[in-house]
Amino acid sequence: MEPESLPEPGIPAGNSSSVAQQKFRVLVGVTGSVAALKLPLLVTELLKIPGLEVKVVTTERAKHFYNTQEIPVTLYGDEEEWQLWKGRSDPVLHIELRRWADLMVVAPLDANTLAKVANGICDNLLTCVIRAWDLSKPLLFCPAMNTAMWEHPITARQVEQLKGFGYTEIPCVVKKLVCGDEGRGAMAEVWTIVEGVKRILEERDVPSQS
Repeated sequence: MEPESLPEPGIPAGNSSSVAQQKFRVLVGVTGSVAALKLPLLVTELLKIPGLEVKVVTTERAKHFYNTQEIPVTLYGDEEEWQLWKGRSDPVLHIELRRWADLMVVAPLDANTLAKVANGICDNLLTCVIRAWDLSKPLLFCPAMNTAMWEHPITARQVEQLKGFGYTEIPCVVKKLVCGDEGRGAMAEVWTIVEGVKRILEERDVPSQS
């Protein structure tokens, strides 16, 4: 049975609408890499796919890199997690999001959050969603970091750890980084990420019409 549409922040789950039950639900996670600048474009391109519903979970540091007013979908952060829960009968946001989503895309996944996820640390809304993730559902992660950080030997071990969980890597690419260095570590292009989502839709026989 399809889960009900997730409520807006601060609205109990029991009052949510089920009008979007036929949609395929994508949860985008964004972390504190400069590649978070591309979040508005990524969301816009995902919304062009017929039948897709998108929500965003952000870390607090990621907010430094984009304008929240440019995000045309519901945006959840740590504040919403704590505002929603007031007592024992209230919904827990990271569990509600985990239930709501059919697919998760973490783009960008910075070095810090990569290390957290690889080691099971869940100290914010985004990492709590990932720690509670239903492993029968796909999760795509898009690393993004400075080349020197990417080339550190611990990075390869942590990426393999995530792949061992069943998550799918959308590899970073070589380009000139914002810091001026040139090398591997930049987040995959938005079109590459969107194509990854489309492939999953095809694999799951999700109708191309809304």
